[in-house]
Amino acid sequence: MKPSRLLPVLLALLKFLSGYLLASSAYELHRDEYLYLNYGQHLAWGYIEVPPLTAAQSWLTLAMGGGYFWVKFWPLLWGSLTIYIVARAAQRLGGGTWAVVLAGLCYLLGGFSRLNFLFQPNSFEVFAFTLSCYWLIRYQQEPRSRFLYGVGAVLGLALLNKYSTLFFLAALVGSLLLTPTRRVLSTRAFWLGAGLALLLWLPNMVWQVRHGIPFLHHMQELHDTQLVNVSLADFWKDQVLMCVSAVWVWVPGLLALLLYKPFREYRAVGLIYCFGLLILNLLHGKSYYALGYYPILFAAGAVWWEQRLQHWPSAQRWLRPALLVLPVLLMLPLYPYLTTVYAPAHLEKLGVAYRGIGVLRWEDAKDHPLPQDFADMLGWQELADKTWQAYQALPDSTRARTLIKCDNYGQAGAINYFNRHRAMPAATSFNGSYLYWFPLVPARPYRHMLLVGEGNPTELVSYFQEFRKMGEITNPYAREKGTSIYLGTYPSKAIMARVYREHQEELAQWEGPTPDQNAPVAAGR
Repeated sequence: MKPSRLLPVLLALLKFLSGYLLASSAYELHRDEYLYLNYGQHLAWGYIEVPPLTAAQSWLTLAMGGGYFWVKFWPLLWGSLTIYIVARAAQRLGGGTWAVVLAGLCYLLGGFSRLNFLFQPNSFEVFAFTLSCYWLIRYQQEPRSRFLYGVGAVLGLALLNKYSTLFFLAALVGSLLLTPTRRVLSTRAFWLGAGLALLLWLPNMVWQVRHGIPFLHHMQELHDTQLVNVSLADFWKDQVLMCVSAVWVWVPGLLALLLYKPFREYRAVGLIYCFGLLILNLLHGKSYYALGYYPILFAAGAVWWEQRLQHWPSAQRWLRPALLVLPVLLMLPLYPYLTTVYAPAHLEKLGVAYRGIGVLRWEDAKDHPLPQDFADMLGWQELADKTWQAYQALPDSTRARTLIKCDNYGQAGAINYFNRHRAMPAATSFNGSYLYWFPLVPARPYRHMLLVGEGNPTELVSYFQEFRKMGEITNPYAREKGTSIYLGTYPSKAIMARVYREHQEELAQWEGPTPDQNAPVAAGR
């Protein structure tokens, strides 16, 4: 392997190993990861939350046993490939070894540490956006059709991964129209690439139409419950915090792509950032939605710095090593919140000095002892084990006739994940894609209901022969602390009719009313 190719590979390997080995065993999977893993047992061309690419990864993960390593393999893989592309982009822009190392450090020590540790669609999105920008640079250097075909293919897969790719596409088209790069719009390769992207996305588009375009309802729900708390000031403060160790690199990188004469032909890549962030601001997008726009700026900024330093030969001897150490020094204060390296109790003590700067702020706009993502990685095994124990306590003759209904997808997903090798009915919910997986009315009526996260247990007592609490999550750092498990035996016909009626009503909010609102929906619809 040529030395020029070896360094990007080494950076990619460092990214993968550090992301996996530095994680504390005190944490479990994130609530979203349990949902996405359940996708692998319900393969379809679409889901309420995201398109189907994540489901394919989930299926492969479960086929490999579903262990912790294989869950984390995918985000770490996409993160490693991204840092490889960043390093190659720095080389293609004219950077030497120093620029490649600097660009790699900027990615390695930024907010991508946490992003590339969670099995969510975000890691592939960052990879896809970065690779698209890299291929645009390559096309400007060497106008070969294969680069435009590559952009079309990767963005088609990105559309099968996450719908926010549409924002990137809008930014891409806008940047092309406003720069001399617009000539690519008249090429056959561009339109073939666009056609390839649409062809890849087509099955999911059909699924969306057939299900009443739940994407629109999901966006409205996000806006009403989460994005409403996203202010412009907080959004931009988070942009600084997420890449604080590289602000001095990505800002010059952006300016260089827009104004630096040697980078003039790549101006469209800089404008993609400008348009993309503008769209996210107008739509009140979450701050981390913007992470995919930064990696290519690290490459441009690192090369710009390397070329600037050539004008100060007497200072290069100490400036070069000093500037490589700078990202590490800037990262150290925030390092405890970039990855799960510290156990919750220790992290809570450290958090006293971090209140008010944003790293401890949850979706409710308040500071908490742990970051929300970290609190969402706790308490799940406890919940799953206590649900299993409650199930095992039921009589052998009627145990299988049990409905396990949870308040949210995190609870249902965790119970299903940790009990995946046990003989136990799948946990269900009306939340998220679990709406499509709710079971049919059984031929023999349910004899037991395990209700997880029930908010009004006292009003249900009259619907059961016996109704009692079986346990709750006690982990003090878990976001789900206090979530209870209730057992109801011999549910009445009235409560079962209510369950299936509420299920149809919830489903109708996403797909529109069905001809018979009381008819049960098929499992796996």
